[in-house]
Amino acid sequence: MQTITAKENLKQLIKTLPDESSFEDIQYHLFIVEKLSRAREQIKSGKTHTQSEVEKRLKKWIIK
Repeated sequence: MQTITAKENLKQLIKTLPDESSFEDIQYHLFIVEKLSRAREQIKSGKTHTQSEVEKRLKKWIIK
């Protein structure tokens, strides 16, 4: 499987956006692409939590 470079990924992203996209629109979409990329890497490396682990952690933060 060939790895897509960041530059190539950005080119593909820009091609999919409407012509009237602002710099802010592009930045937002790039931010989302980066967050998804990091999440995929975390999943591949096993850095995830089960639903019950997340619920247990959230109980400390949620006021009922």
